Amino acid sequence: MYTVPSEGGKVTVRFGGSGVCLISAVPDQGFTVSTEQSAPQTLKVTFTASRHRSEVTATTQPQSRADVREVSW
Repeated sequence: MYTVPSEGGKVTVRFGGSGVCLISAVPDQGFTVSTEQSAPQTLKVTFTASRHRSEVTATTQPQSRADVREVSW
């Protein structure tokens, strides 16, 4: 398992041979959470607040990794 911290919350995923699996997505206070998985190999978790968004993308293609994108306005 792999835990990814962001400004909006924490995401825990498990990488496996069949893709990436969401274990938990826990938003920080003031954030809401949404998930999107259009293919077994890629998972996107978005934490949204009134003036900030944290996007965590976990993928197994071409290698297992998780990236965080922070956007404020």
